[in-house]
Amino acid sequence: MTEPTLGGMIPAPLAAALAARGYDDLTPVQNAVLAPEAAGRDLLVSAQTGSGKTAAFGLAMAADILNGDALPLPGLPAALVIAPTRELALQVARELGWLYADAGAQIATCVGGMDYRTERRALA
Repeated sequence: MTEPTLGGMIPAPLAAALAARGYDDLTPVQNAVLAPEAAGRDLLVSAQTGSGKTAAFGLAMAADILNGDALPLPGLPAALVIAPTRELALQVARELGWLYADAGAQIATCVGGMDYRTERRALA
């Protein structure tokens, strides 16, 4: 179930995670990706560092991956995020980790230069 909070309809576990991180209001980029005209569309977002882009990305995909306030039963991956660098992939994983923790998400990364056995266990 979703509730109006932080300026829009955000699933309760994500709203709680944002509030715990000190978001009283959504940032402009976060509001933009949640606008009704953005629903179901591919988005190209450009904003300054620290503007909340990564959390915005996580908020934008919530409608596609959450079943109410939780992820579907475990089994297949719910989403695949591709990042151009290892550093960005790890940053995205950290951000989505806290954002989706209360929804039951398990975040795994597969990036070059890391121990493949650890990544294989995370994917399993």
